[in-house]
Amino acid sequence: MIELKSAEEIGRMAVTGQFVGELLAELREVAAVGVNLMDLEHHARRRIKERGAESCYWDYTPSFGRGPFRNVLCLSVNDAVLHGLPHRYALRDGDLLSIDMAVGIDGWAADSALSVIVGNPTPDDLKLIEATEVALEAGIAAARPGNQLGDISAAIGEVARRYGYQVNDEFGGHGIGRTMHEAPHVPNNGRPGRGMKLKPGLTLAIEPWFCRSTNKIKFDEDGWTIRSADGSRTAHSEHTVAVTTDGPQVLTRRPGHDTRPGNRSGQPAATS
Repeated sequence: MIELKSAEEIGRMAVTGQFVGELLAELREVAAVGVNLMDLEHHARRRIKERGAESCYWDYTPSFGRGPFRNVLCLSVNDAVLHGLPHRYALRDGDLLSIDMAVGIDGWAADSALSVIVGNPTPDDLKLIEATEVALEAGIAAARPGNQLGDISAAIGEVARRYGYQVNDEFGGHGIGRTMHEAPHVPNNGRPGRGMKLKPGLTLAIEPWFCRSTNKIKFDEDGWTIRSADGSRTAHSEHTVAVTTDGPQVLTRRPGHDTRPGNRSGQPAATS
C-alpha cells in the first residue's frame, strides 16, 4: 500500500532529512587516508545518539543478509557498492568510498547516500561518481505530478547509457516515510510513460548506482556486501525526495552541495 503524505508530514520528514544530509556532509569530511571504516561508523553512532534519532539499519533483517544488520552505516569500498558492512579497514589513497545511511526521527525516516574518493582521484572514478550524481538529478527532475514512475527510471537509465554504463535491475530506489522501505520499488532503468502516476505526497528514495564495466553483482560471504561481479569500481548516490504540487522537493539536501535538478557540478548554485 502506498501512503501519500500531507504537507505537514513531509515537513517532519524534512527534519529527519536535514539531519541525514548534515551527517553525511560530516562523514565526507572525516573520510581521509588512514581513517578506519569503524571510525566513521562510531562517529555516526555518536551523532545519531546525540540527536535522539534511531538508525533504520540497526537490526534490519531483510530476505538477504546473514543475521540482523548491526551497524548504522553501509560503507562500501571500491568494487563494493551496496550494504557494505563496516569493518576494520584503514582507507587508502585513491579508495572510492560509498556511504549510505537512513535514520528515523519522531517516527519519520530519511535515506541518503554519497560516494567520495579518498586522497587522489582518477579521471575514471570521477566520471563514475559524476554519472550517479547526474542520474540522481535526472531522476529527481522527473519526480513531479503528472509523470509516471517509469519516467524516473527512464531518466536514470538514459544517463547511465550516455556515460557508457550498464544498469542492474535487482536493487533500486523505494518508497519511504514511516519506515525506511515502503512501496513502490523504483528501478534504475525503465520506459517513460509506464507505471503508477506520480501524485503530490509521494515520497521516494531515488538511488542510482553503477558499476564501471558490468551490470552483474555478487555477494560477500557475510550475505550483505554487494560487489561488482567483475571487480570493477562502483559508485552510489541517493536522496529522499517528495513529489509536491510545486515539483520535486529534496529532503536530504547536504550543506554546501546543491541538489536541485540541473546543477551538475555538485557545488553550491550561484546566487544573484
